[in-house]
Amino acid sequence: MWIALFVLFAAVLGAGWLTRFVPTAHTTWMKPLLAFSGAYLFTLTITHLLPEALQMLPDSPRVGYFVLAGFFGQLVLEVFSQGVEHGHMHHHTSHVGRVPFLLLGALVVHSFLEGSIMVPGSATGEVGQNYYLIMAGVALHHIPAAFALMATLLLRLGSFRRALPFLVLFALASPAGVLVSNYVVLDELLTGGWYAALLGLVAGNFLHVSTTILFETSPEHRLPWPKLVATIAGTALALLVA
Repeated sequence: MWIALFVLFAAVLGAGWLTRFVPTAHTTWMKPLLAFSGAYLFTLTITHLLPEALQMLPDSPRVGYFVLAGFFGQLVLEVFSQGVEHGHMHHHTSHVGRVPFLLLGALVVHSFLEGSIMVPGSATGEVGQNYYLIMAGVALHHIPAAFALMATLLLRLGSFRRALPFLVLFALASPAGVLVSNYVVLDELLTGGWYAALLGLVAGNFLHVSTTILFETSPEHRLPWPKLVATIAGTALALLVA
């Protein structure tokens, strides 16, 4: 577990730190990474998360309801986060000097939920069988998100030092979700189908984020070969590590 906590934290902090060395106006490198992470998350959700949730509650429609709640809940969160979850950077100069608390809050909720499904195991061995697959998907997905967040914070706050505490807050959100699920509400999650419901909720969240990323990487139905290769690679990796 501690390896996962470190990877989740370091991925966000490292990506945000890149803004000190990589011009935020030059983000061509992000597009293949977004395509890779979007394809990985989508494949992981379809082939692992949804089947696991449905297997845990085979005779109940509740999983489907939670998938819908996660999908449309993410749509609401993106009203506040402005798409930073999938690498959107905002270069307008309005609200300079103000901390974007609504944006940060939406990102923290999003990230906390993603970490909360990382439960390493139960007595039946059913829960958490995709632990490190989820960790890899969340970490990959957070790299462009952290870079975009830091770019937005730098534009608003004007200095890396002032922006850094808010990047750390985002970096701590997924590890906090892992810790709460494993040490605070574990017993509740493993009884009554609550973990299946949470898995469905986050699966809906992943479906929204991943499909948005994939659609945005192919505007006008044209997919440049670097993005196509990245998309195929992300899909293949999620299938190979099954």
